Amino acid sequence: MTGTGPLRCPCAGRYLQAAWTYGAPPEGETRFPALEGVAYRREVLRCDACAHYVSRHDMDLGGIYDGAYVDATYGERMRETFERIVSLPPERSDNHGRVRRVVEAAGALLRAPMREGRPPAALDVGSGLCVFLHGLARHGWRCTALDPDPRAARHAREVVGVDAIAADALRIDALGPYDLVALNKVAEHVPDPVALLERCAACLHPEGLLYIEVPDGDAAAAEGPGREEFFIEHHHAFSPASLALAAARAGLSPVRIERLHEPSGKYTLAAFCTLAPAGQVA
Repeated sequence: MTGTGPLRCPCAGRYLQAAWTYGAPPEGETRFPALEGVAYRREVLRCDACAHYVSRHDMDLGGIYDGAYVDATYGERMRETFERIVSLPPERSDNHGRVRRVVEAAGALLRAPMREGRPPAALDVGSGLCVFLHGLARHGWRCTALDPDPRAARHAREVVGVDAIAADALRIDALGPYDLVALNKVAEHVPDPVALLERCAACLHPEGLLYIEVPDGDAAAAEGPGREEFFIEHHHAFSPASLALAAARAGLSPVRIERLHEPSGKYTLAAFCTLAPAGQVA
């Protein structure tokens, strides 16, 4: 399969079984220009061991995050969409809960910034509209956005007022160290989430936290294959077990994994991880 290759779950794909097949895009899925006129067929498989889901197909999604994803998702409305999201009341905002979780966990678990007398530093990988860093900056954090689309990086600098880097996280040298590295709805978009987690772990302060949000596969599957958690741009949907295993293989130790049903309706797994002690990589 040339489009995404032989995607596997974190336990190496030995127990993957077909869950369902799509012969046409499900309702609500983004129509990427690169797929116009292409025969649409893909299958979703579920691992009987770790309950991880993978999407397999021959359609070429290469390069969509260099511009097509922003084009198809926001068009020329990045600032308008950003302002709409940050103005949502807390009870309707996924991001409000995200910022609250991170600030509370940082207060309990991050020791280095307080000891060193400085604000905590955060790197948001795949920052998109940068609503997350907008929230952290309001709590006094020093923030850096990392996104492969130059327009997203420019938006972060000019609209949100944070540092920004336009680059692919898998193709740059380690940055930081940062007290927090965040992957909010990003790891499901890459063929190899473990490789991405390894790169992010290399950017962490030795006492830092990695925060990750990914789609909760089984919670979404209970409502059927039309859920957005299984749209074509998502190579993966996770379970608590598969997320913990992916983190361990990347040299991280999960300290908290939470299942969420967010105000937007998304089923999400949210986890905090620390660097694993030397010699404990799975």
